[in-house]
Amino acid sequence: MTSVVTHDRLGRPLSNLRLSVTDRCNLRCAYCMPEATYTWLPNPEILSFEEIETLVDRFVSLGVRKLRLTGGEPLVRRELPTLIARLAKKPIDDLAMTTNGVLLTEHLADLVSSGLHRVTVSLDTLSPSRFKALTGRDHHAHVLAGIDAVAASPLRAGLKLDAVVIRGVNDGELVPLLDYAGRVGAELRFIEYMDVGGATKWSAQNVVSGQQLLSAIAATLGPAEPLKEDGSAPARRFRLPDGRIFGLITSTTQPFCRTCDRARLTADGHWYTCLYARTGVDLKKALRSGQSPAELEQLIASVWTGRNDRGAEERVALRDQRGPLAGADSLRADPHLEMHTRGG
Repeated sequence: MTSVVTHDRLGRPLSNLRLSVTDRCNLRCAYCMPEATYTWLPNPEILSFEEIETLVDRFVSLGVRKLRLTGGEPLVRRELPTLIARLAKKPIDDLAMTTNGVLLTEHLADLVSSGLHRVTVSLDTLSPSRFKALTGRDHHAHVLAGIDAVAASPLRAGLKLDAVVIRGVNDGELVPLLDYAGRVGAELRFIEYMDVGGATKWSAQNVVSGQQLLSAIAATLGPAEPLKEDGSAPARRFRLPDGRIFGLITSTTQPFCRTCDRARLTADGHWYTCLYARTGVDLKKALRSGQSPAELEQLIASVWTGRNDRGAEERVALRDQRGPLAGADSLRADPHLEMHTRGG
């Protein structure tokens, strides 16, 4: 398959596709899905594996070299290893998955055999009671067992852990989480609490900024040295005095919009060029209407070359007027605004 690198108006390449395979999740995390009820995507609208593969081929032909499977929780999608095996044959450099870890132990052998390259597991706390309060579910032991299983598998080299830090909730666990990550051989990334999608309870007072995280860690472990790295990865990486490396994803206070190369495809084929975007492009409609591969590529290329998104930067500019991106009523009316729908 021949390909070209497609750039937007700020010179950002189309090189990274986050692929949501389902909007369903088996947790109800307070920063993502805090409401009692949700409007789910209708099953007939969900892309088949064949449709996903067709669209991925079009993105790859335009320069995408990194694929990340997301949800919702991707492991609740039936026969997911079948899709992974298909995608692993594409001319890409990286095929990763973000998961909450609840079902990892059950599916790990199939994930390895299907050709998955890397796994990132969400782990916000080491406390079972705090986990239940944060997620609404009593699955903490399953998550830790899943992480242990990955750490003992061929996927251990690329294991990352993500922790969303919320003031007054888990901000006292920074060092214990770093210690745990070291024990299982994972790189930990602290994520600022974001005001996007289903974060209907978000407030600026609950955000622990990247700078505050660094100061808190330094108070116990010593100052962290920033690593000088090129690329578009969302995490800025740091090395502790003892050599351990961790990352910070500071989308709320220090956005990386100017280097963002990410596109997001929902499980029902809606394409978003920014996590904060209000509207997307319905690629499923174009696909199911019979558009040719060339026409699909032209559509994707025309949207990306016109892209000028800087959603996180625009949110920072709101300052004191900043609140949740969308309220519960807006999310029920348009579930595509949900972060668990567009892949976080």
